[in-house]
Amino acid sequence: MSLPTQVDVLIVGAGAAGLMCAITAGQRGRNVLVVDHANKVGKKILMSGGGRCNFTNMFAEPENFISGNEHFCKSALARYTQWDFIELVNKHQIPYHEKKLGQLFCDNKASDIVEMLLAECRDANVDVRTHCDIQSVKKSDNGFRIESSLGNVTAESLVVATGGLSIPTMGATGLGYELAEQFGLRLLPRSAGLVPFTLSKEQLAPFSSLVGSSAEVRIGCNQQSFRENLLFTHRGLSGPAVLQISSYWQPGQEITIDWSPDTDLREMLLSAQQQRPKTELKTLLATLHTKAWANVFCENWLGSKPVNQYSEQQLEELAQRLHQWKIMPAGTEGYRTAEVTLGGVNTDDISSKTFEAKQQQGLYFVGEVIDVTGWLGGFNFQFAWSAGYAAGCFV
Repeated sequence: MSLPTQVDVLIVGAGAAGLMCAITAGQRGRNVLVVDHANKVGKKILMSGGGRCNFTNMFAEPENFISGNEHFCKSALARYTQWDFIELVNKHQIPYHEKKLGQLFCDNKASDIVEMLLAECRDANVDVRTHCDIQSVKKSDNGFRIESSLGNVTAESLVVATGGLSIPTMGATGLGYELAEQFGLRLLPRSAGLVPFTLSKEQLAPFSSLVGSSAEVRIGCNQQSFRENLLFTHRGLSGPAVLQISSYWQPGQEITIDWSPDTDLREMLLSAQQQRPKTELKTLLATLHTKAWANVFCENWLGSKPVNQYSEQQLEELAQRLHQWKIMPAGTEGYRTAEVTLGGVNTDDISSKTFEAKQQQGLYFVGEVIDVTGWLGGFNFQFAWSAGYAAGCFV
């Protein structure tokens, strides 16, 4: 079925931000059309949170977001909060739970959220179309003229909600960035965020016996740190702690890992020297994580002998090494597995109130395509809901 020839609002991208914008605009009585090149809507929602969708975070604050303009996200987050979205979830009687750190997940499956959004779209008379490839966008006298594989349409307002470059197998493209450049908006460099680190063959070798195991650590880089689990993989390091810090890391930089965020190792080792003098170092360190972990670190970096054979200074140095263990990742796994795209459309060219391009009336950008990236744990979805709502109030 071909597209209508004229609408009030055309939204390109049927993801979290695009659908929320459509619902909000439709509820205002606007004639809204949403198009997406994929075969189904909300693909990233469906795969998120291991298929259960970490749809928001109870502790979402502006501090949980990375942007060239740290103030940009404040207005939208204040006008449509996590509690507003939770109210919508409750309205649709979707069961959910807090996993940890304020992260809210569906009890059943992520499709509950997509079905909720589509139900809201239907109630607001929003027309949603899939399998629609955008071929060109031009400015017209009364808005924008869009040529697509499903026909041509003229729209008073055009909303770009195309997402970023992450997970290309899901259909991610650079269309949103191309449209931004076409209409004179500046782009900031883009890179993979919330992504595992890769290590060189030489770096990987000592960890071969630890692949698949995890450890709770504090990981830091560039004045930022996170306390979460680290996972050893065949390619390098992953897990929530690594994904979080990856958004702050630059190639060629070291990351610092505290393998004992809860225990003062200096005190622990000096105490053991007094009370258990013949105990080997690796036996003591096994209490931090696992015996295998302790063996790997002692065999490759620390050595191991009874603690009464170390001087106080040597034990202090060992403790310091494990509290501030440094490694330089070879790189990241890139967009293939990245959860988000860092950078994007420069927020200085967009109104933080309306999400309209400052130099192009009627053109809006929402969601991951712009230079706002949240932490792991439901923050990116919350910004999508907030941005979509904010734009939907004005389109």
